[in-house]
This record gives sequence, structure tokens and C-alpha cells, in this order.
Amino acid sequence: MAEILDGKALAQKVRQEIKEIIAADPLLSARPPCLALLLVGDNEASTHYVALKAKMAAKVGINTREFALPAAVSESALVATIEELNNDPAVDAILLQLPLPAHINTPKMLMAISPKKDVDGFHPYNVGLLHMGLSGIQPCTPRGIMALLAEYKINVSGKRALVIGRSNIVGTPMAALLKRADATVTLAHSKSQNLRELIAEADIVVSAAGKAGLVHGSMLKSGAIVIDVGQNYGSDGTLCGDVDFISAEKKAAYITPVPGGVGPLTIAFLLKNALELRLGNDQEK
Repeated sequence: MAEILDGKALAQKVRQEIKEIIAADPLLSARPPCLALLLVGDNEASTHYVALKAKMAAKVGINTREFALPAAVSESALVATIEELNNDPAVDAILLQLPLPAHINTPKMLMAISPKKDVDGFHPYNVGLLHMGLSGIQPCTPRGIMALLAEYKINVSGKRALVIGRSNIVGTPMAALLKRADATVTLAHSKSQNLRELIAEADIVVSAAGKAGLVHGSMLKSGAIVIDVGQNYGSDGTLCGDVDFISAEKKAAYITPVPGGVGPLTIAFLLKNALELRLGNDQEK
């Protein structure tokens, strides 16, 4: 029976550390880190996530400034808002909630955010640092997963790791971080052939495909480490991951649940990134 990797507990630990760092530093206490949250349109899920991020930020002592823009906003108007925040010394970090409306060029907007305020680590400059193995802001979910593995003293060096899903938000940076930790990495996606065989060979499986039931326990190597990043809804409306938890739990050595696994880590490391951006920018002044 697999040991549960408790992302919720680690997220609480990270948030407490952030809170203590801010409280112990007179400069941070006097002017707390400030995270700008940009929301375009009225997507229900996005509205919920932005509100949750603001709530968690307040709990650790990070200030937020929320900007709600209409769904029909022009690219030029959105860029103007981003530039205003880039030039505002009181703003340390900027988050542009995704997805954006179809008429907006998402890469263009992400590139408009200053790399020094890019809390998600999506700017090409920060992506370049990541893939070069250099220090920089890392995407929150992959960073949280690596921290979770470290928390449970799981050494990935030399292990075969399979990442399912190649998004720039999770899959691709996840593969890069595992490679940096000396894992032998395979990145699978919708066009990959023989996925079942790839899963069977993997010591570590990170599934971020967004497809419920994609990974069944019968596919797994005995003793595998299973990280489920999926956020799906089953036929009964309940939240579930990409992995069939009941069958996988019997085969794996470690596994993350959904909910309570990877999800809480994303916001915790978003807040940690915001704090580090503030500290890094302060050092440059």
C-alpha cells in the first residue's frame, strides 16, 4: 500500500515559513511584499482561484492588488496595465491569471511582464534560466512537486521519470527540474505512442494530462512514485486526478491524492516566489 504524499501539510509548512520570515524582518513588516493579481473576464474558475490566492496571501502577510478587466479588453489595454505594474516600485510580483480570452495572444502578454516581477516563472528569460540549470523563478507547480519529493526524502537521481503532458505551465518545466535532479526523463504527450509501455518502465510518473483515469494501477511498475497533477471532474461531479487512485495506491510506493496532493503546493510556492522576488529586487536597489 502506497504512502500518501501530503501536499496539504507541506503547503501549510511553507506558508508558515513565509509568514515567519516577513514577521521577523523589519523592512518586510513595514512594507510587505505586494502581489498584483490580474483577472481578465469572468471565468468562474479563474475568479475562484484569484480570490483564493488573495486569501492565502493575506494569511502570510503578503499584500495583494487585484485588477479585474473585462473579457473584451484589448491587447494594448492589457499590456498598458502590465507596463504600469512593471514600473510601479510598490509592486513586487505580477500574476496574470490564465486562461485568457481567445482574442488575446497569451505568450505576448506573458512576455510583457517584467522577468523581475514574473511570479509564475513563465517569461522566456526565466524559462531560459530554468533550462540552463541556473537560479531563477521556477513555475509554482513543478517547484512544489520537487519540494514534496524532497520533503519525503525521495531521491530522484538515476531514476526513470515519465512526465505525461507537455504544457509550459507544468509538464515541460517539470521535465526540466527532474533532469536537473539527475533523473532520466521521458516527456510524453497526446501524440506519444505506447504510453502504457512508458508507464510500465517508469520509477516516477508525473501525470499532468488533464484526463481522468488515464493512469491505472495495472500500468504501473511495482513501487513507483506517482504524482497526480490532474484536476478533472468525474461523471458524478467530484474532483479527481489523472490517476485511478484506488488501483494505483495498491501498486505504488508513494502517491499524491486529489484533492490534497499537488494542488495546495501551487499557491504556497506562488507566495514563496512573490517573497523571493521582493527580496531579490531589494538586493538590487
